[in-house]
Amino acid sequence: MRPKKTRWVKCAPRERCFKPLCKPLSQAKSVYLTIDEFEAIRLACLQGLRQKDAAKKMKISRPTFSRIVTSAHRKIADGLVNIKAIRIEGGCCKFGK
Repeated sequence: MRPKKTRWVKCAPRERCFKPLCKPLSQAKSVYLTIDEFEAIRLACLQGLRQKDAAKKMKISRPTFSRIVTSAHRKIADGLVNIKAIRIEGGCCKFGK
């Protein structure tokens, strides 16, 4: 398998874990969102950028961006529907403008 290309993100997330109120973190199962998945959600969903423009900001191809954002949507949905903590960590990223 070929190595992952470095993805550029604006900044690190301020919070690294979101958990359900109904369960203590020690008892909640977790889903892990990478920092590049977090950035893809920020660009596509919060800022409303088109995939082509968001991919340029992250310095990756549009198909790669699409795979990242699809993976992030799936993980977030799993966390919300199945009452899991959503943790943000890892990924092949560099921080910049």
